[in-house]
Amino acid sequence: MTRMSELIVRTAVPADEAALGALDRRVWSPLHSVQSRPEPPYDPFFDAWHVPEDFLVAVTVADGWIAGYLRLARPTPLDCNAHVRQIQGLAVDDRARGRGVGRALLAAAFDRAVAEGAERMTLRVLGHNTPARRLYESAGFRVEGVLPGEFLLEGRYVDDVLMGRSLNGTDG
Repeated sequence: MTRMSELIVRTAVPADEAALGALDRRVWSPLHSVQSRPEPPYDPFFDAWHVPEDFLVAVTVADGWIAGYLRLARPTPLDCNAHVRQIQGLAVDDRARGRGVGRALLAAAFDRAVAEGAERMTLRVLGHNTPARRLYESAGFRVEGVLPGEFLLEGRYVDDVLMGRSLNGTDG
């Protein structure tokens, strides 16, 4: 059983690529993905737009098993948007769900964003992904916009929910 106290959260390194790709394929679901189910041959996990430095990984202290990851990046390259960081992916292995891995990753993301000078954090989540929305709301995120029916997934229109929160205790 994995608990938050048995984890470290660190920046990904190139050697994590195979484990992260395997984790991503294991947890794939239309509940949270707008992409098709991955099929062989698999694309690389890291590429020019998804570099290891953008990923935080939750690793068990005992054996180095990667229990989850979070991708944190600037939403745009614009200087006027440099104060914002965006969560562009969060995955927790099914074996570690409900044990604080997502919360540990969020806490580390907040710390990193603040250390980088960010004042705001945003994310997008599918409207039907109730577990993720609950996690984000419990971490201080609020719904800031909804794009109704933005995606057609498995024959159903699904909302794209935009959420955000301040990192400095203000609503600005």
